[in-house]
Amino acid sequence: MALRIELKPQERLIINGALIRNGDRRSTFVIENQCKFLRESEIITETEADTAAKRLCVTLQFIYLADNPPEAEDLFVRQATEIMKASPSMGPYILAIQDELSARQYHRAIKRGRELIAYERHLLDHLETSQEAANSAHS
Repeated sequence: MALRIELKPQERLIINGALIRNGDRRSTFVIENQCKFLRESEIITETEADTAAKRLCVTLQFIYLADNPPEAEDLFVRQATEIMKASPSMGPYILAIQDELSARQYHRAIKRGRELIAYERHLLDHLETSQEAANSAHS
């Protein structure tokens, strides 16, 4: 089954490890066989990975793009364990990611990782709001 991809001007894409940058115009192309790809909008760089969930997603990207990812899979297990120790409510998200990894659905695992990031953001926002309320109550 072919996959149609549309790129914005100057948008980047990784296909099988090659970094490709689109030109000055919007373009569309079709991938006709199996390959590993990530759009620029899906990529989290190591410098952007400022939370535990984002660091886990960087690991998922590496697992997906690497040809032989055992080291990265070990890192995933360590990171996932630490996340669940710190916030057990993230367990269902970690389990969903693990299910995708077990099924070798790496791109889907990355999407599940994005859901984990959104949940983590929700928790952090809630914590920040609670702290602000506590601080204003003590003022």
